[in-house]
Amino acid sequence: MAKGFNRGASVGGQAGMMQQIQRMQKQMEEAQAKLAEATVSSTAGGGAIKVTMTGDQKCKSVEISPEFLKDADAELLQDMVLSAVNLALDESRALQEKMMGPISGGLPF
Repeated sequence: MAKGFNRGASVGGQAGMMQQIQRMQKQMEEAQAKLAEATVSSTAGGGAIKVTMTGDQKCKSVEISPEFLKDADAELLQDMVLSAVNLALDESRALQEKMMGPISGGLPF
């Protein structure tokens, strides 16, 4: 084979690859914007504690039932809030994986 054979094909292949990467980058940016707006909620203590978090793992709110506060001690309250936050984080990560997974092809982000 002569040197330079298929040289034009590799340049075209590189241009196609760059376009594909740019499309993927745009899709990732759009998905990240949607994740920032999407919310998930989780509860603990039979609904006494509710945590709402965005798809990009930002805590939006923590709600504590006033009835729960009447009988709860500080340690129980801390455990319930921690549990609700961790559950909300898990749900947020699952949402992120659902939205970003098809775009990234399983790449870590």
